[in-house]
Amino acid sequence: MHYLDYAATSAIRPDAVAAAVHDFLLNVGASPGRGGYARSVESGRIALRCRRRVARILGVPGDPGRIAFMLNATHGLNTALHGVLAPGDVVVTTPFDHNAVLRPVHALCQSRQVVNRVIPGAPDGSLDLAVAEQLLDGARLLVVNAVSNVLGTVLPVARLAAMAREAGALVLVDAAQSAGHLPGSPVEDGADMVAFTGHKGLLGPQGTGGLWVRPGVDVAPFCTGGTGGRSELRDMPDAYPDHLEAGTPNAPGIAGLMAGAEFVLERGVETLHAHEAELKARLRDGLEQIQGVRVVSPPAPEGAAVVTVALEALSAAELSTRLEREWGVCARPGLHCAPEAHRLVGTLETGALRFSLGWASTTEDVDRAVEGTERILASLTSPSVPGGLA
Repeated sequence: MHYLDYAATSAIRPDAVAAAVHDFLLNVGASPGRGGYARSVESGRIALRCRRRVARILGVPGDPGRIAFMLNATHGLNTALHGVLAPGDVVVTTPFDHNAVLRPVHALCQSRQVVNRVIPGAPDGSLDLAVAEQLLDGARLLVVNAVSNVLGTVLPVARLAAMAREAGALVLVDAAQSAGHLPGSPVEDGADMVAFTGHKGLLGPQGTGGLWVRPGVDVAPFCTGGTGGRSELRDMPDAYPDHLEAGTPNAPGIAGLMAGAEFVLERGVETLHAHEAELKARLRDGLEQIQGVRVVSPPAPEGAAVVTVALEALSAAELSTRLEREWGVCARPGLHCAPEAHRLVGTLETGALRFSLGWASTTEDVDRAVEGTERILASLTSPSVPGGLA
């Protein structure tokens, strides 16, 4: 298998991740904060160690307890949006947002009469910052993803955050595509809240992720329930992370996330990014040479290792199916849960095929994807061209 869908999930993980989950289930098994016996205490220690490692990767200063564990970035984004926006508030978004932002914002516009202002964007991944400054006037919240999951381009978080701060707005950063993949810190860039997922660049299992909240920022709990402490209260405890962590957490997943984060820290985010960027350039250059392929993603060497293409003679879904069946290449077709980004690049009606690289990607993976795409498209006019796995 030549797996090129890391922007969706790091389906290939370091062995240590599976080993950590297995070891937890076999030798720990208890839930953190749900008892004073040894196994529960050890579970709590694992959760704390995981928070500390994720905090290092995100560049979070101070108390790692400001990171609340959740199911994924979507859960974190919903918590922030529902917990900050009151009726009539203004939220500013971009066309590059994922449906994890677009749908809850739409729901809040319906239920709380929240006003959504959208910063104009361009197919190269840029934003109209002059208009952004105007739209932020009077806003309660700016939401910006660190990286477009369609284009791989880095959004100007620091500049937007400075504008938001000047306007008195809070800043929520969606770090789903940047955490573990790109150097730098959304917190240093000015974020007040950072949502992240565990199953992409942090190399953890699905069902892990969370939300970091800056001290002094008030986020109402999205979900309420047991926290293992202060059970006499009818309200959620004020102290973090309990304030946002209702119910029993995914403790085996957190153990796996800790192992994934440790691997990222040992390799170094800068080293991982350099590896992925080199392969991205090779992949993009190869795909650009193929007749009938339009590379949608800008070069963006500083961005995520994403190369998205539109096709003239074949649907993205059909090419994806044939690449896997005939060449063993796994890539993702469709709208990638980001319809407005596809609207900008002209692929809203047709979708596109996204290749995305990760820590375990190789030149063989890249070359296989390029050759397979070229041979499949050539076979449309020359049926005698054989497939790669025949």
